[in-house]
Amino acid sequence: MTTPRRVVITGMEVLAPGGIGTKNFWSLLSEGRTATRGITFFDPTPFRSRVAAEIDFDPYEHGLSPQEVRRMDRAGQFAVVASRGAVADSGLELAGLDPYRIGVTVGSAVGATMGLDEEYRVVSDGGRLDLVDHEYAAPHLYNHLVPSSFAAEVAWAVGAEGPSTVVSTGCTSGIDSVGYAVELIREGSADVMIAGSSDAPISPITMACFDAIKATTNRYDEPETASRPFDNSRNGFVLGEGTAFFVLEELESAVKRGAHIYAEIAGYATRSNAYHMTGLRPDGAEMAEAIRVALDEARMNGDEIDYINAHGSGTKQNDRHETAAVKRILGDHAYRTPMSSIKSMVGHSLGAIGSIEIAASALAMEYNVVPPTANLHTPDPECDLDYVPLTARDRKTDAVLSVGSGFGGFQSAVVLARPERKLA
Repeated sequence: MTTPRRVVITGMEVLAPGGIGTKNFWSLLSEGRTATRGITFFDPTPFRSRVAAEIDFDPYEHGLSPQEVRRMDRAGQFAVVASRGAVADSGLELAGLDPYRIGVTVGSAVGATMGLDEEYRVVSDGGRLDLVDHEYAAPHLYNHLVPSSFAAEVAWAVGAEGPSTVVSTGCTSGIDSVGYAVELIREGSADVMIAGSSDAPISPITMACFDAIKATTNRYDEPETASRPFDNSRNGFVLGEGTAFFVLEELESAVKRGAHIYAEIAGYATRSNAYHMTGLRPDGAEMAEAIRVALDEARMNGDEIDYINAHGSGTKQNDRHETAAVKRILGDHAYRTPMSSIKSMVGHSLGAIGSIEIAASALAMEYNVVPPTANLHTPDPECDLDYVPLTARDRKTDAVLSVGSGFGGFQSAVVLARPERKLA
């Protein structure tokens, strides 16, 4: 029986609110600072929710050409910048590899939302035309319509001619895109994968969608404290934007070339509850099943997990759901394991957040520091685990569980571990 190939992270780049670049991102998290603020991209006064976690991003400062800026939506720009940064961080010379053995997976929940929203305003003359005038459309508008353009742009940027795809599973897209990439390497379909996710959803149409179901917070008098995962006063999430990309490669080749290894992607699983578009069962059974299978794939027990990077969106039902799921699998060890939500600091960037949280998990292992849950002052009595309130904590971290939950009933889990661990 052939031993499955082990897959590790050897490069990463993060663009997140308050922290462009991996180093700045980690500084924000480890210092417990928040990047949520009143919306500046458009006039938010007509909306119930008026806060967001925005990125101060200039594409030209990050090396994009005028043609690339014209061609790509903001989320696509994020993806290209981050993928190039991850490759540079890895030290891998992709030009010297077989391009057919290099693949790309990109996660995104809502694709080119900002580009489509802006272009609709143009072709409809601000919504006044029932029949839009295509003569005013941008020449690359079709690229905004199809999320596959993200994978194409990243593949072009890094010279990848192997498997290339977009994974769109709502708010678990960022975990699922990485998990899919890992499986491609394990099965031998690729040697190197450029994997991650990107979303830039802060637009009027997105705010209207979440306003309609009251999923986002209406606490806009103090934007920096609006995201309150696990707190008894929480009342919805803060919309964010961002991206994180990784270079994934087989462990043996990474060791052979002397690469810096952040972590091994030891286990991954995803499940669907087939239950409700937005509703979650309180017992956490579906997320628990994803955690169980991810741990089995990693050949680990729940009591080997040192830190849990929570989905922690700040909605009442989600925080209780994943708390129940963690208890269901980890048992008593759940009460001894720190668990925190970085959405309290960088908001919820929909499909991008899963990859951003994988980056945070790998950096927690890199620095042996657990990032905090900001704005957690009075925990919900039903959320009774150790959520690392307010301040980061030093902790030796050899294995991390990161979980995600998405509208549509998607539940995903990924296990990161130090590659030097001994496998049973």
